[in-house]
Amino acid sequence: MLERLFKLKENNTNVRTELFAGLTTFITMAYIIFVNPAILSNAGMDFGAVLVATCIASALATLMMGLIANYPFALAPGMGLNAYFTFTVALGLGLGYEAALAAVFISGLMFILLTVTRGREAIINSIPMSLKLAVGAGIGLFIAFIGFKSAGIIVPYEPTLVKLGDMSDPKVLLAVFGLLLTSILVVKKVRGSLLIGILITTIAGMIFRITPAPASFAALFSAPPSLKHFGDFAVGMDSLFKLGFAAIPIIFSFAFVDVFDTVGTLTGVASKAKMLDQDGKLPRVNRAFVADAVGTVAGAALGTSTVTTYIESAAGVAEGGRTGLTAVVTGVLFLAALFISPLAALVPAQATAPILIIVGVFMMEPIMKINFEDYIEAIPAFFAFVMMPFTFNIAEGIVWGILAYVALNLAVRRFDRISSTMYILSALFVLRFILR
Repeated sequence: MLERLFKLKENNTNVRTELFAGLTTFITMAYIIFVNPAILSNAGMDFGAVLVATCIASALATLMMGLIANYPFALAPGMGLNAYFTFTVALGLGLGYEAALAAVFISGLMFILLTVTRGREAIINSIPMSLKLAVGAGIGLFIAFIGFKSAGIIVPYEPTLVKLGDMSDPKVLLAVFGLLLTSILVVKKVRGSLLIGILITTIAGMIFRITPAPASFAALFSAPPSLKHFGDFAVGMDSLFKLGFAAIPIIFSFAFVDVFDTVGTLTGVASKAKMLDQDGKLPRVNRAFVADAVGTVAGAALGTSTVTTYIESAAGVAEGGRTGLTAVVTGVLFLAALFISPLAALVPAQATAPILIIVGVFMMEPIMKINFEDYIEAIPAFFAFVMMPFTFNIAEGIVWGILAYVALNLAVRRFDRISSTMYILSALFVLRFILR
């Protein structure tokens, strides 16, 4: 049944590999189960209710990705989008979380419309191959940056933005141990090396009392909290509509970031997994967009911010995940997390951060396929590559890459290399900067 449903042999994988990959993806992104409620609770939302909404929305979207699109990508409420939801819309504009949920819900409906009309597919297919390759490598650098930051190996420092962290801090040393251990396992080509690295680093943290250990076996399980914010988006519709045209930039911002986060993640991770066809297109991409769009609408209805495809999916792909079975495993684990949330909380950032850094290494490979002797290709690719970690935003990297590509080709009159979709995107990007 699994072979018939997921075409395992055709994708050069097996059940064991897919199970490992799904578990690795889940452990790597399980932090969102707690980080998302922590951020949204600043807007006055109930922590437990957001935790439940996060798990259910993530499970629904990820299961759809696996069963409908047959891709090993996982989805959950996006980082950055949840901060925009809380600190810009709900608090900064004083609209409250209900209006922010309404904006997310409407943006989700826009995603569905774009998906049905194949608008999102046209966007991803219009991006030139050099930019797609750069996006993959840029996401890798972005992931590694997040990993170094989570590990405490780099810390904020105003004069130079970042600097080396305190290397005598036990938590930083634990992360360095995990990074060294995982690197050795990868070099030795140990099956499940990323997952093994996470587990051993977590256990080491408990042994040396750097991270807390469970008080008892029973303490690992608990009943899920209530779904308190279900339907609250409807209450916020009135507040949102009272803004009139002023609501458009809010909805557009949610839509913009999610569209290009998803496009960037799908393209980048798919290029690393060699899922793109000869024309640089991702087969069944519209089905993947359906999962993303439905996840966002359902998430807003349940009471959480925009659901998007996660760059941590690269961890599962790095473990050999190639089909929707990987996503199904991850989705099921999100549902299980409703009852074992204390267990998921035991894995510290110092155990997952090394995995993000190693995955960043894995994702550097596509950049070697870019022709850096052709500056019309190289300069936009470079902008896309570096602007992701520099702005801490995947979408901004794509924006800079596309604008540079269109501008340079216009400058040398290579009009045939610019698709109509690229013109439209460039115009929207410029308009976005003006209205910002």
